[in-house]
Amino acid sequence: MSKSALTLINIAETAKFYTSLCLGTTAFVSVFAFLFLIPFVVDPAINSLLANYDPRPVTCVATTHVYAEGISNCSWSSCREGCTREATRCHQIYVNYSKVPFSQYKNQKLHWDVSDTRFLINTEGCGYPPSVNCSQFAKQYGYGTAGTAFPCYYSRVYSEMVVSRYSWDDTLRHLVLSLAIPNLLFVASVGVLSYWYCPGCGRSCQKYMYHFPEE
Repeated sequence: MSKSALTLINIAETAKFYTSLCLGTTAFVSVFAFLFLIPFVVDPAINSLLANYDPRPVTCVATTHVYAEGISNCSWSSCREGCTREATRCHQIYVNYSKVPFSQYKNQKLHWDVSDTRFLINTEGCGYPPSVNCSQFAKQYGYGTAGTAFPCYYSRVYSEMVVSRYSWDDTLRHLVLSLAIPNLLFVASVGVLSYWYCPGCGRSCQKYMYHFPEE
């Protein structure tokens, strides 16, 4: 075997080694990324879809805003920065809502379909900065805004559930991406590594080729 052929073989083996290292790292990271996404993206997205919110914003009016401190006083919160820890300070906002679309509201007197129900920033009532800022949320919907109408989204499954943010398209897109990308990367990486290093995989693939007649 010539020296140039040996050099090409060494280059190919080196490239295969580093490619295998990258594929193994990708598979490892994909598993942890998927586990990380389950509580932060997958579960909230599924819960939002199951709640079946009306995609058109309806009309809400805040009735009560309570700011509380202490775990015993914060059994629930309209907004919480962080979904994995207990709230020691919380904003509790109650609203009335009418199923009249907010786009059709013209300062007329409304019949409230549900009164004094809890108002949440999203289905989970929590999130992480910068997308969730509870101080800004409280200023926008609480404090001195009582009596001012604003758009909100109600659940057609749980009529007492009202949130300030909802987009069916965004929710579905985040769910699909968080499920598809880590799993596709994992399957592709493990598939290539299995083909290269599993002795039976290559023979199994070649075995099926004999079922096709040669031209």
